[in-house]
Amino acid sequence: MLLIQNAIIVTHDEEQQQDILIENGQISALATHIPVTEAMEVIDAAGKLVAPGFIDVHVHLREPGYAYKETVKTGTMAAAKGGFTTVAPMPNVDPVPDSREHLAVLEALIARDAAVKVEPIASITLDEQGETLVEMSELAPKVIGFSDDGVGIQEANTMYQAMLAAKKIGKPIIAHTEDDSLKNRGYVHEGVYAQQQGWRGIPSVCESSQIARDITLAEATGCHYHVCHISAKESVQLIREAQAKGISVTAEVTPHHLVLIDEDVKDSQGKMNPPLRAQADREALIAGIIDGTIAMIATDHAPHSEEEKARGLELAPFGIVGLETAFPLLYTKLVQPGIISLTKLIQLLSMNPADVFQLYDRGCIAVGKQADLTIIDLNKTAPVDPQTFVSLGKNTPFTGMELQGWPVMTLVDGKIVYKEKE
Repeated sequence: MLLIQNAIIVTHDEEQQQDILIENGQISALATHIPVTEAMEVIDAAGKLVAPGFIDVHVHLREPGYAYKETVKTGTMAAAKGGFTTVAPMPNVDPVPDSREHLAVLEALIARDAAVKVEPIASITLDEQGETLVEMSELAPKVIGFSDDGVGIQEANTMYQAMLAAKKIGKPIIAHTEDDSLKNRGYVHEGVYAQQQGWRGIPSVCESSQIARDITLAEATGCHYHVCHISAKESVQLIREAQAKGISVTAEVTPHHLVLIDEDVKDSQGKMNPPLRAQADREALIAGIIDGTIAMIATDHAPHSEEEKARGLELAPFGIVGLETAFPLLYTKLVQPGIISLTKLIQLLSMNPADVFQLYDRGCIAVGKQADLTIIDLNKTAPVDPQTFVSLGKNTPFTGMELQGWPVMTLVDGKIVYKEKE
């Protein structure tokens, strides 16, 4: 048995001090005071926030195939350090998890190396080529959804057939939305700033036009359609209107799209896909999380080697790492200024992804739930230092930024998987 004493738990914007008793990997009791017995191991969380373990439905663990960028071991260790107890890796690896045989390669790595819970996502099409659909019914028991992340499904009929198949088995289509014909070989947001710098831009309509198409298909099929890493104000409005009509559409946004804009891009560390967009887009994304249009925050943790990111803005790969900085970044930039409440942030990181992706045994602190917990020192302030990351990826635009509110311990099924060095 494990007893966490003096935990600060946030419920409906009220802070309550509670003791949490954990037995057999589950929360067995919650009370203002639980007497200590000899059978208990005790953790004193006095002055610390204890939150339900964060759930990230969009990460890149890079294995199998690209272990020089990240591994299941290092990626899940980074997740644990950042307070995440469940992650869902995207399928753009080698081999792509497009069959039971290929998925088994990833499952073996997870069984051997994962520090936290890993919920795989299978591809929509074979080898993510956008043509032949995978056998979804065969893969469904092993995955939480289907995505050709990294590339948008270009053919409307392919997406239509995918949604019909996913609806039959009760799984979501998790869509990277990008119309290749509108990319224009761009590598930043198409706007005034890009024009001033002489950079090729990717217009917002590259994203929103495919979302508009897919919403129509989701309405026709009744499929649960989940939109990855939205970035544009037009996308937010399309999703808001679709939800008002009762269409089964959910969406995620990244921490970096909530706190940065295109003018913050100085070099390849600020290059991601979708790109950082204008201030009006950032404001629309924030409005979307406040009113519930956007259900969750996902990091899109995308590690690359330092050599790859050193190729310069135009040639470097898209993507930044995010697992180890997500909570302090969001706490510092959104909660402390009063833009959103701490309760709202925890909903976006824990409760909502658990609910949307039917991970009902986790995502909240309650008796009977799995003891996936994150202990956070809300008073701890430290600069972002990529050299301290446990992720192999050091590619971040936040280097040197002073942030407050850092996870200091993470538990999965009641077992400590990360503890801050004293």
